[in-house]
Amino acid sequence: MIKVENLSFSFPQKELYNNVSFTLEEAQHCAFIGTSGSGKSTLIDILMDPERYLFDGKLEIDPDCTIGYVSQFSELDDTKETTVFEYIGERFVKVQKEIEAICIEMETSSDIEPLLEKYQLALDAFDAMGGDDYESIIHKQLNLANLMKRRDNKVSDLSGGEFKLVQVMKEMLNHPDLLIMDEPDVFLDFENLNALKKLINAHKGMLLVVTHNRYLLNHCFNKIIHLENMEIQEFDGRYIEYNFSLLQTKIEMQELAVAEQEEIERNENTINNLRVIATYNSDAARGRALKARVTFQERLIARRIKAPFVAIKQPNIRFDIDNEMDDTVVVNVNNYSVAYDELLLDKVSFEIKSTDKVAIIGSNGTGKTTLLRDIFNNKHDAIEINADVKVAYLSQLQGEMLNDSNTILEEFIDAGFKTYDEIRSYLSNYGFEGEIVNQKIQSLSGGEKNTLQLAKVSASKANVLLLDEPTSHLDTYTQLALEKAVEQFKGAILMISHDFYSVVNGMDYVLIIEDKTIRKMSMRKFRQMIYASHFDKDYLETEQKKKSVEMKIELALKDTNFELAKGLVDELEELIKLL
Repeated sequence: MIKVENLSFSFPQKELYNNVSFTLEEAQHCAFIGTSGSGKSTLIDILMDPERYLFDGKLEIDPDCTIGYVSQFSELDDTKETTVFEYIGERFVKVQKEIEAICIEMETSSDIEPLLEKYQLALDAFDAMGGDDYESIIHKQLNLANLMKRRDNKVSDLSGGEFKLVQVMKEMLNHPDLLIMDEPDVFLDFENLNALKKLINAHKGMLLVVTHNRYLLNHCFNKIIHLENMEIQEFDGRYIEYNFSLLQTKIEMQELAVAEQEEIERNENTINNLRVIATYNSDAARGRALKARVTFQERLIARRIKAPFVAIKQPNIRFDIDNEMDDTVVVNVNNYSVAYDELLLDKVSFEIKSTDKVAIIGSNGTGKTTLLRDIFNNKHDAIEINADVKVAYLSQLQGEMLNDSNTILEEFIDAGFKTYDEIRSYLSNYGFEGEIVNQKIQSLSGGEKNTLQLAKVSASKANVLLLDEPTSHLDTYTQLALEKAVEQFKGAILMISHDFYSVVNGMDYVLIIEDKTIRKMSMRKFRQMIYASHFDKDYLETEQKKKSVEMKIELALKDTNFELAKGLVDELEELIKLL
């Protein structure tokens, strides 16, 4: 249905694509992945409205192909008085009313022929969308997303996560040939995320979904399109299988790279020997031999394997601190309550010690962000912060901690850096290199903005980190780098997250919000709770074995023990089949 051939496009300050090609075909559920700022959202814009962009190459879209769209930035319209059912069924209801209006007009009209034609067209449109069954179709979708209880509620009364699901349902029920969704999972709690998974897997049409969510990636897609370093790679299969193929390629390429490096070093020794001889023997033949060797060396270096999809530069995130503290309470919350239109949290009490890493878990709209912001501001009577604590805050509302009108350089001058050279050196660890540091923050992608927030948090050298949805918009490589930084951090972390992997891989325990209060839960019980609800009973054990084998492969590659790595890959393949 859609074919892209040798497409190239750039902005004045950045080249995005260099002769990229891919196809989208009927019934494919395609995940669109790549590092933050690589141009995924722009490519979606080109697919949806190619006339707006001057690009090289060819874009073929079937003339009858209809495209639906769910944006990553879905703002709830508080003025909408329509119910959830009416909102989802808006298109059905519109055609139904049109049919009724034509019938009324036919009762009094003397010229019935054009009305009959109009009536038949409206009936055909109604039948094409399953109009006779539209009520049961909507009910089926609401039940699938566990939102039947919200059927008659006003759209304006929904939480942000519920509204995102309702938007997805509405677009799916419009039956476009291709439905594009740009990070539909951002800020969804785990229950809503699971509902989104069910909606995606039940959808019969073609999907193109930008996502970095590892839960969705592992459970929802049969094709991967990977955009990296201006190139695209297609893979027909699951994300877990795609990662496995990348690992196989990485082992092969590293083995070749080691052999190439050995050849380069041998040739360098020969060149050095010829140069030594040339200092006391000016024979022309020896000079030609030296020149030939140097030329050969240049070719060896030039042909070194380039790997845009396996040699992805992962940011080097580190949370260093100026003041490590002994095992003492750093945050004490005692009888904390908060309410807006209704009571959200009532008489909540807990304490965080100096090296605790804690996740706050709860449904959308239960007061998690308000609590974290109150701890950061430290003006609430129920919250006490240790005098030796320095707090850093990452906000899910990026404009709270970043000034959109600043360039990246200006933002870090404001943060206390002394020189532009110091900033450039520091930000290179986070993937911001070259001219991008002169860009306005407002022009960056959501993932780039969150990576900048992480860089500011790190630069603060605080000993207590308050992180509100830090993985939102982050590509999977930055998520893994963040997990590593969290693991190595010597201070305390209080993190709101709906990302299951970040919680179980980095936190010591969780604080769960239920019935307007908070209770502490061990990581073991949290894992059991999530897996009991959403996974087969053997899934956790198999996934843990998979992670263990992957770590062994990583160590084998560090030791350049390629035979061991290849043997472990066979073991990994068997585990992936079970998942």
